[in-house]
Amino acid sequence: MSKRTVLMICGSVRDGSMNAAVLRTAAELLPEGVRGVVYEGLVTLPHFNPDLDHEPLPPPVVALRRAIADADAMLFSTPEYAGAMPGALKNLLEWTVGGAETSGKRTGWLNPSTGPTRAAGTYTSLGIVLRYTDAAIVDAACADVPVTRALIGPDGRITDEATRTTIEQAVRALVE
Repeated sequence: MSKRTVLMICGSVRDGSMNAAVLRTAAELLPEGVRGVVYEGLVTLPHFNPDLDHEPLPPPVVALRRAIADADAMLFSTPEYAGAMPGALKNLLEWTVGGAETSGKRTGWLNPSTGPTRAAGTYTSLGIVLRYTDAAIVDAACADVPVTRALIGPDGRITDEATRTTIEQAVRALVE
């Protein structure tokens, strides 16, 4: 029997991103029998163009949609830029509108923001788009996990036990 899979999508393209650290930690804390697969194609996706959203799709879009279709669940973590979702993540989500891969897909997110608005604009927008594509948002898998650089160890994972517990509870809710 194959393992269940959680597709982990980071909305940051920055090296050393706290969002990537949160997802690495989440992958480590998944229950036995569940594996995390990090989506690596964010920077290679072409700019969304409805005129290209038909067969044959651009190869990076085919890979994205296949990764979503092959996953049992999706987990996002993204920063907020200028009060909204980063353009690269919005672009990825726009490529999902024309497919049915997200429909019914269990979905959650981990928000590491420590900013004054707690990235509220980003996660509101993310929820709107995911609901539009009929993703099944699991409320208990959507968690605020404030992370500072001091909480990230040399291996790029979160070291703080309370934060790790919150992440573990969210990923368990996503896959159970």
